[in-house]
Amino acid sequence: MAEYLDDPTSLWPAMPPAQSTTPEPRRWVWSAMTPPERRARLRELRIWVEWLRYTAELHNDVPVCWYRHRWVREVLTALYLGWLRTYEGEQMPGRELAEAEWINTVHAFRPHMKLPACTSGHQDPPLPPPTNPRADEEWELYLATSADTTDQAKHPAEAEVRRMAAESDPPL
Repeated sequence: MAEYLDDPTSLWPAMPPAQSTTPEPRRWVWSAMTPPERRARLRELRIWVEWLRYTAELHNDVPVCWYRHRWVREVLTALYLGWLRTYEGEQMPGRELAEAEWINTVHAFRPHMKLPACTSGHQDPPLPPPTNPRADEEWELYLATSADTTDQAKHPAEAEVRRMAAESDPPL
C-alpha cells in the first residue's frame, strides 16, 4: 500500500492521447495513392458520379466509361471535391452563392467531360506519339537561345510602375 501513497497518480487510468478535432486532409492525387486507396476512392467517386449523372441529367455528357479516361476522372474529381466543400464544408463569409458557383462550374466543365467516341461504348483514347529522344537536348537549346528566355527584363508598363513607386514613397 505504501507504493500507492508515494505516487497517487498511479491509481488513475492513463489518459489516451488527445485526438485532433479536425481529420487529416485527404488528398486526391490519383498517382500518389496506393492501389488499395485508389480503388476505394474510385468506388467513392463512382457513387457520386452516378448521383451527378442522374441528378444533373448529365447522362449525355458524362460517358459511362468516365473512369477509364484520366482527364475526365480528374474533372469529375475536382467537381466532387468542390461539391464536398460547398455542400458539406463550413460556410465561409463571402461565399453566399457557393452553391450557384458550383453549379456554374459544372456547366462550364460539361464540354471537358464529353467523349463523343464513347457514345455507343468505350473507346480507348489514341496512343500518345512516341517520345522524341532529342527532347531534352532541344529543350536546353531553346532555353539557351530563345528570345523568350534570353532577352533583358523589361516591364510592359514600366512608366506606370515608376509612378506608383514614387507615390508610395514620397520625398521627405
